Amino acid sequence: MKMWAGRFSEQNAKEVDIFNNSLHFDKVLYKYDILGSIAHVKMLSKQNIISKDDEEKLVKSLNDLMKDIDEGKVTFDEEYEDIHMAVESILTDRIGDSAKRIHTCRSRNDQVALDMKMYVKAEIKEVISLIKNLLYTLLEIAKDNTKTIMPGYTHMQRAQTVTFAHHLCAYSEMFRRDVDRLKDTYKRTNVMPLGAGALACSTFDIDRDYVAELLDFDNITLNSLDTVSDRDYVIELLNDLAIIMMHLSRFSEEIIYWASDEFKFIVVSDKYSTGSSMMPQKKNPDVAELIRGKTGRVYGNLMAMLTVMKGIPLAYNKDMQEDKEATFDSVNTVKQCISIFTGMISTITVNEDVLKEACVNSFMNATDVAEYLVKKGCPFRDAHFIVGNLVGKCVNEDKFLQDLTLSEFKEQSGLFEDDIYEVLHVTTGMNKKNMTASPKEEIVKRYIDEILDEIK
Repeated sequence: MKMWAGRFSEQNAKEVDIFNNSLHFDKVLYKYDILGSIAHVKMLSKQNIISKDDEEKLVKSLNDLMKDIDEGKVTFDEEYEDIHMAVESILTDRIGDSAKRIHTCRSRNDQVALDMKMYVKAEIKEVISLIKNLLYTLLEIAKDNTKTIMPGYTHMQRAQTVTFAHHLCAYSEMFRRDVDRLKDTYKRTNVMPLGAGALACSTFDIDRDYVAELLDFDNITLNSLDTVSDRDYVIELLNDLAIIMMHLSRFSEEIIYWASDEFKFIVVSDKYSTGSSMMPQKKNPDVAELIRGKTGRVYGNLMAMLTVMKGIPLAYNKDMQEDKEATFDSVNTVKQCISIFTGMISTITVNEDVLKEACVNSFMNATDVAEYLVKKGCPFRDAHFIVGNLVGKCVNEDKFLQDLTLSEFKEQSGLFEDDIYEVLHVTTGMNKKNMTASPKEEIVKRYIDEILDEIK
């Protein structure tokens, strides 16, 4: 018999039981459900709502149950409906009437909110740890490549010279923002919901602050209706995870084309590549492609949760059970993707000669030439036009700016002198950029050192 069956004269149809059951996925929350119940029991005893003897029996039995589940000694019966009913039913079988007191002053509505918040807090910490490991890996690679020049792109066209280190540090900035977002979400998640009851609290004199202290929450929620119907923290987490996947997907896209025969900028290790069942020569970047593909599923989970919540009136509604599968899937997917991406990027080989050649045989020094003219008094728009004419001439004659004679430069402007050839060198312009955020070697090295210190 179901614990809530007193009001009912008929049993649920079998298909309703199956449709309503969430135990097959929410059993992931067992640890948080048990820890939350232990704190709740201690509070009930402190407030003289249950006896000290009941507290001791319940706390011991709850700890024993958690140990048994950890060790795989418990099989959850699907008739339990959800993890909350499962824990209470098993306790009742083990210790009898004391277990029937455990649900005093609480509802599954505030109980599941507590479980989910505890789960989200724990997973945020784990994802942050994985991102920091990825950051460390990127910065260590960057340290070895502060002199490795490469094309910087806009519109997928070669634009200006940067370094491989500078390019990696751009992703470092993305992942640092991801950490900041997760920390912000943690702050708003770290508000204890238990005590709101089904929607309007309890007539018992409970101590919610004591429960919050036991469970390491900073504060307690302030409105019972909002408490049981709030899933903003879940949506925030799903949003954070979607943005992380977007960053990983962008990076994976670059790994894919950098490793192609058309670019040959890097070589991906065999450990993180696969082959073709038909074409013997193939070496495919399947890890990067799968990360790129899994991004869509994480996006979908965010959209699913936003859609679930958009029309729900206060307070709790069963629709909100849909938060769990989406959240569990996104968390597991993102953790796996961060971990395997970190392994993949740590084993790449950078083809420095290919990257340098791509910089030399290009017009990426054109902006430096325009700024050379500006420094000699030419208005920038005029300098832009002059250098554009020079590039057009080079394109027509199948050569680059550094191939032009001084007389050819002077045909476009008398401001050109012999010192133009120093400007045309592939690294000259880059190394004159002394401002924060530039690709200059010293600036990038300082950035790497600062961020490595930050993530320790």
